Amino acid sequence: MKYSVIIPVYNRPDECEELLRSLSQQTLAKEQFEVVVVEDGSERTCEKECQTYSQLLDIHYYKKENGGPGPARNYGVQRAKGDYVIILDSDVVLPHRYLEEVDRELSARPCDAFGGPDRAHESFTPMQKAISYAMTSFFTTGGIRGGRKKLDKFFPRSFNMGIRREVYQQLNGFSKMRFGEDIDFSYRIIEAGYQTRLFPEAWVWHKRRTDLDKFFKQVYNSGIARINLGKRHPGTTKLVHMLPMVFTVGVILLLVLAVVLRLWATSPAAAGATWLGLPATLLWTLPLLPILLFVVLIFIDSTVRNRSLVVGFFSIEAAFVQLFGYGLGFLKAWWTRCVLKHGEFSAFEKTFYD
Repeated sequence: MKYSVIIPVYNRPDECEELLRSLSQQTLAKEQFEVVVVEDGSERTCEKECQTYSQLLDIHYYKKENGGPGPARNYGVQRAKGDYVIILDSDVVLPHRYLEEVDRELSARPCDAFGGPDRAHESFTPMQKAISYAMTSFFTTGGIRGGRKKLDKFFPRSFNMGIRREVYQQLNGFSKMRFGEDIDFSYRIIEAGYQTRLFPEAWVWHKRRTDLDKFFKQVYNSGIARINLGKRHPGTTKLVHMLPMVFTVGVILLLVLAVVLRLWATSPAAAGATWLGLPATLLWTLPLLPILLFVVLIFIDSTVRNRSLVVGFFSIEAAFVQLFGYGLGFLKAWWTRCVLKHGEFSAFEKTFYD
């Protein structure tokens, strides 16, 4: 057995069915892979869906008490038989050639761990496409999650991550971190001297979050996780990880400045005053120009990429939620961990599957 596909599931039978359907349609021979589904304390199980596809796939279905996706993945890998384990989130769907692309890459250049990018499917809602854009755009994440080839080391993410089972077991799999556990694992893989690689054609359709409330909770926790990861792995926090925090603080300061100038413009001291040719009554609009420029860039870029004005409009909301959520989580964790010297923590504990 060459591959074991590990899928942790929590109250998502419909999504699991879509993923299993896409696995049953893979062009790679069915004898080369098994599917290990771990039900992590779900009230709405996917047992029926697994039974439905048991005639088409080599499926192994397990139930365990709820403990989060990391422990669920470890539970599945302990029972896997493949030389490589492929970790997938239950909210992804695979193109028909996904496993064939993985096999082609490994045959050409073997490595210890790998991963691929994600994309938005045409069937996704405009908001799902907007959230996918916010998570992969150069203007929001610096493109670090967009699947482009980079010169530095590649850090696989748990929505689309593969690793030699022997390496997985030697490193004891995912830690007990509630958020950022996949990046923590990737850091440990590289720190142990193993080779990682991006497989650009082994991409998946990733639904991500379905509304902005869930999306905010996810990125807020990601901001917290970045500080926690920096504590666990000193030197890994880069400038690009700080940009959402800089953006958040910058936008708040610009808005405050606009309010102050607007109030000043109504005072007697501002009567007849000008700056850069603008009267005092219009000076308050200047701090808003950088924000407006960002809005226009997001709208145009997303509209062109998604070929949809609606997605372009929603992407403005999603981009601000992504940057403010991550930035606020980063600031909260920096204050709590670096200034107050408290221990590791995360927020929205009950939403790590949302």
